[in-house]
Amino acid sequence: MAELKNIFDIAGRSMAAQQVRLNTVASNIANANVRSGSAESAFRPLRPVFQTYFEGGRRNAEMATTDVRDVVELDRDPQQIHDPGHPLADEQGFVYVSSVDVNEEMVDMLEASRQYQNNLEVVTTLRTLMLRTVNMGKS
Repeated sequence: MAELKNIFDIAGRSMAAQQVRLNTVASNIANANVRSGSAESAFRPLRPVFQTYFEGGRRNAEMATTDVRDVVELDRDPQQIHDPGHPLADEQGFVYVSSVDVNEEMVDMLEASRQYQNNLEVVTTLRTLMLRTVNMGKS
């Protein structure tokens, strides 16, 4: 892991993690109600797995941030629908619909967006304070 040098590093890494989260939500929503010919090939929702990183280890941590460790598929069975006229229907006439819950995805999108905005506000506030400090020295 790269060294955490300042608040900009912490906020930037957190923003990058939230961006991955937003991308998985977008992928999930794009694949909602997608039909497949088998349960194995049906789309399953994705979720990022976050991991907290402590600068100097947990005992000596002065700073910490988060990164995405992995993106995993949720273990949800697709919905089985009897539609014998569908071109992807199996021998019994079933198609399999992705198990994406659009309402759940929208809530996750709002949460990720708010977290991203919070980190952006930290960066903006820090830049403003740094600029004010520089201008104080000019007077």
